[in-house]
Amino acid sequence: MKQSSNVFIGGNMELAKYEFWFITGSQDLYGEDTLKQVAKDSKDIVESLNASGALPCELVWKPTLLTPDSIRSTLEQANADDKCAGIICWMHTFSPAKMWIAGLSAYKKPLLQLNTQYNEKIPYATMDMDFMNLNQSAHGDREFGYITSRMDLPRKVIVGHWANPSTQKRIADWMRVARAVADGKSLRVLRFGDNMREVAVTDGDKVAAMIQFGWSVPYYGIGDLVAYMNEVSDADINALFDRYNEEYEIVYGSDKQYTIDHIKEQAKIEIALRRFLKDNNGKALCTNFQDLWGMKQLPGLAIQRLLADGYGFGAEGDWKTSAFVRTFKVMTDGLVGNGKGNAFMEDYTYNLEPGKEADLGSHMLEVDPQIAVSKPRIEVHPLGIGGKEDPARLVFNSSTGSALCAAVVDMGNRFRCVVNELDVIKPEAELPKLPVARVLWKPLPNLTTSAESWILAGGGHHTAFSNIITTDMLRDWCEMVGIECAVIDANTTVPQFRNELRWNAAYYNNKCI
Repeated sequence: MKQSSNVFIGGNMELAKYEFWFITGSQDLYGEDTLKQVAKDSKDIVESLNASGALPCELVWKPTLLTPDSIRSTLEQANADDKCAGIICWMHTFSPAKMWIAGLSAYKKPLLQLNTQYNEKIPYATMDMDFMNLNQSAHGDREFGYITSRMDLPRKVIVGHWANPSTQKRIADWMRVARAVADGKSLRVLRFGDNMREVAVTDGDKVAAMIQFGWSVPYYGIGDLVAYMNEVSDADINALFDRYNEEYEIVYGSDKQYTIDHIKEQAKIEIALRRFLKDNNGKALCTNFQDLWGMKQLPGLAIQRLLADGYGFGAEGDWKTSAFVRTFKVMTDGLVGNGKGNAFMEDYTYNLEPGKEADLGSHMLEVDPQIAVSKPRIEVHPLGIGGKEDPARLVFNSSTGSALCAAVVDMGNRFRCVVNELDVIKPEAELPKLPVARVLWKPLPNLTTSAESWILAGGGHHTAFSNIITTDMLRDWCEMVGIECAVIDANTTVPQFRNELRWNAAYYNNKCI
């Protein structure tokens, strides 16, 4: 058994350094002077965008593409370069689109068409035909748009001046999503045990998921983890406990030693899990309270801290949600803090009081402290299921405001992503007897329409929650990975949503033939 040498007591998510290529299209028709200006302008755009601080990844300038061979070669190089997570295409001038067919046919990564131009304003007093022939994005990008539509290529189109902050924000969001898609191509979800017995929605086709998303879900016996736990030293446990004492409020109760012992057991689990994940290249995991051989507790606090550091997690063997939570983490890397973040979540119970309808999200133990509104407390309480000793967990209320939850579900012949926009609210009263983290939200457009639509879509009870990610970002993700996206928002009605599901089924079932 390979072991890491030291205890992990904090740090950031391990995330590859991705880059994006900026590709400018033109043709030989315009002459040397014009093409020099095209190259200068595109370089200036790239340098300015990189210097803006708005983008999460570096933008790499590539020489202007003028011929079918140069286009095909560049796009094949983008495919082969692991650092390249996608390309941004811009037609500074007119670039005949048939030149792009071979290259686009071979290209397999996310594609953004940026419909912009170097100049922001029309220079009315000085504009001549030379200026018009140079700045032809208005119709050059339409030519490119035709061929991508004709080829039915998944892509994003953003229109706006490249220096405008709103345009830069949209580019940045797209980059974040594409980066998450790239991360998914090598994502390993370590599965301890199997799916919870007889549960349907958390199960699914792992081969299909690997084909669709890149997600690998290797199985490990819980005994493999226990072997790592048995190698954890008391010194490492004590060091991590001290860290807990610094970062959280510990509620000792009437029996301080009992509390300490149970918290230290979670520390042992956390250290073992971190080492196991590192040694087996895992960036996400799932567990099952029905399969805990050799463990004293179900992982609680340990999982919550892993989630806060960027790992994905799904309970009861829910590998799809685990991978999806990791996807959320990658999308939002660098944006988390002050109650803004992502979490593993579950719809748990309703408030059906007229005029105050709401949904309480929680789980047995494992809600992510990224979204806590205040300093979390470590508490030890009985779990009620699983037949193990009382586990330590972080208890807190979430921050309030706009958010969403989403689930990836296996429809048998395809995957569907269901998204619901939310308004997180403060609970009306304290919850002194509920010893878990919780989130209270009003789903849009209202609880009745939301729940009916979600159920009609087959959405699971486990979700990925975020108060950073937008619906547009999830639409982009679904476009990139080639799956259905069903959105429940302020404008949703049940008849309209039911029809949308039927239209989607017709479309995707036809694509699966």
